Amino acid sequence: MIKRFLERPGSVDLTPFEKVVAEAGRREERVKAMDELPVPSLDDPAEFCAIVREAARRTLGLRPYDVQLVGTLALLAGHVAEMATGEGKTLSGALAAAGHALRGKRVHVISVNDYLARRDAEWMGPLYAALGVSVGWIGQTSTREERREAYAKDVTYGSVSEIGFDVLRDRLVTDPADVVMPEPHVAVIDEADSVLVDEARVPLVLAGAADPGDEVLEAAALVRRLVRGYHYEIDEQGRNVYLTPQGTDAVERALGGVNLYEAPEKLTEINLALHAHALLTRDVDYIVRDGRVQLINASRGRIALLQRWPDGLQAAVEAKEALPPSETGEILDSITIQGLITRYPEKCGMTGTAVAVGEQLREFYDLKVAVIPPNRPCVRVDEPDMLFATVTDRDAALVEKIIEVHATGRPILIGTLDVAESERLALTLRGRGLDCVVLNAKNDAEEASIIAKAGERGMITVSTQMAGRGTDIRLGEGVAELGGLYVIGVGRHSSSRLDDQLRGRAGRQGDPGTSVFYVSLEDDLITRYAPDERPPAADRDGVVRDRRGGQIVGHAQRVAEGANLEIHRNTWRYTRLLEKQRAQLLEHRHRVLHGDAAADMLSQARPERWAELLEKAGADVLGEAARQIVLFHIDRCWTDHLAFLTDLREGIHLRALGRMNPLDEFHRESVTAYRDLLQRIETEAVAAFDEADITADGLDLEAAGLKRPTATWTYMVQDNPFGSDWDRALKSLARKLRRTG
Repeated sequence: MIKRFLERPGSVDLTPFEKVVAEAGRREERVKAMDELPVPSLDDPAEFCAIVREAARRTLGLRPYDVQLVGTLALLAGHVAEMATGEGKTLSGALAAAGHALRGKRVHVISVNDYLARRDAEWMGPLYAALGVSVGWIGQTSTREERREAYAKDVTYGSVSEIGFDVLRDRLVTDPADVVMPEPHVAVIDEADSVLVDEARVPLVLAGAADPGDEVLEAAALVRRLVRGYHYEIDEQGRNVYLTPQGTDAVERALGGVNLYEAPEKLTEINLALHAHALLTRDVDYIVRDGRVQLINASRGRIALLQRWPDGLQAAVEAKEALPPSETGEILDSITIQGLITRYPEKCGMTGTAVAVGEQLREFYDLKVAVIPPNRPCVRVDEPDMLFATVTDRDAALVEKIIEVHATGRPILIGTLDVAESERLALTLRGRGLDCVVLNAKNDAEEASIIAKAGERGMITVSTQMAGRGTDIRLGEGVAELGGLYVIGVGRHSSSRLDDQLRGRAGRQGDPGTSVFYVSLEDDLITRYAPDERPPAADRDGVVRDRRGGQIVGHAQRVAEGANLEIHRNTWRYTRLLEKQRAQLLEHRHRVLHGDAAADMLSQARPERWAELLEKAGADVLGEAARQIVLFHIDRCWTDHLAFLTDLREGIHLRALGRMNPLDEFHRESVTAYRDLLQRIETEAVAAFDEADITADGLDLEAAGLKRPTATWTYMVQDNPFGSDWDRALKSLARKLRRTG
């Protein structure tokens, strides 16, 4: 009660839901005897639960447990339901989506990837059909017509990125018939912590084609010749790199005597090339596959197919790897995950690890967490960390442990932090005569099939990070008697929540299992986030048994979690005003696209020319020409506004050196720029109308200079790869001091 009063994460009272489910249980036999099930209604929640339970049993062969129905009711009440791995979140989410749809709401079930969206839509399809609810799904390969058809269904499954990209594309249509997505009502978010927290640091972007430059190739070749410790230094956290005075002199000589600090464009090119060269590591931050640089999603250890760094850094990494530059261009529009999700009047979600981010869910989305008890108690044994002084000692002990456990026949799932580590470990195990399966960003397409077999007797699966999240690991024959799945984490993640997700791969539905983490004081988590901590001494076997060792690991993890939270907050602080400006502009754009706002504007600004063209071209043609002119300038001015704000934010951190608040300064300048933007749209639209050749055949947009990009594409961009504003401010100050010294 005290926790609920204080609104602590996970303190939602389940008692009302449990009473409803108990009543549904009393009605189960009566409903089971029905030849045809009636369409359920939420006016009687107990009857709804009894009917959907029977519908699931008849169509899917799955009878929802009481706790699954409690989870469904929590979702219908607008909460995030924390349900452990293997407890049936997919079914609970489908029942909640059907409940919302039966209330006449348009529902989007949002997942982390296309595979889960399609799988769950097809898997739950018979259940939806039995309840009289239509269902569809979208993926990366879906055509515009397939998307429109899917969004017309009562329930639509899709990944968060694809739904976000459709929102962006709809915002730029010039014909109402091209809009694919109707206004949404309800978002049911699967893996809610991943979507709402991990992905929330990464904006979604719609870009228009532009010509790539050649300067990055020169910069990449130049920095390859620089020597760390002499020409450049990397800070203790490994997040920033900077030229030394010797490095600056060497670069300036190589560029023919250019003064870098009087040539900001050249300085930017060199800094980007240096960042790519020194701070981004192949098979850790990205892989090279099919002749392209592909980013690795930091929170899932999988390829982020549609993700890229900001254009300058992306090009620098491509140049570093001697690859041709990919498409670059100007940003036409963007949206954060937070901006996307807050579009929905109603939202709810489910995940296995929500309490750990409960404060963020409440702060950013006004969502509370309801902790649903497991159907069967978890009996997994979570062993204390094995902590070592060095990576060498850790890895040697790790391999011996794997050999020991494998000898018993128990299946082993090993979670590593990056691709390179997974491949090194697999090579070592094979050298010791142990066969293993590797699941990482290089073979992520086979993820579901690999992870589904990870519970079979004698299996050794080496996986990066999330280990097939969304796919159950079922124990093979006789494995439960051996002790179940043995999960080993190689190093702690930057968030305890990710550790818990890895642990949760074992012990589903009351299965036995074990988890343990092998950690070293040389791990990146420790050296980056607790560099000043004095490590305790290790025993002769390399194991650190001093309690302070575990405290250092916990401290480093808390610092890392705080840093990621600050990135999330910073992203929202800088984009919240932009979202409001965009919403206001979209209202104006909607009136232009679907009404006569453009005609009203231009006819009032130029009444004589309007009357002349009206007689010449006719009302319909002139109205359409006016619409296209105004829409072009709304979109053009918004693109310029985004470019201005991007440049502004890149340098706004320097205001801190003058004792000004960078965020306040950013807001002040962005408000002024937006005020000018509204006036500029009208001025430029009127000027274009004056010059446009509008005939009875219509308006030739290209001849009128209203040419839109010949190609557009979507991607997700790392919002802040160069550190925080304060990081950059201090780095800039340090550079100046070194330069003057």
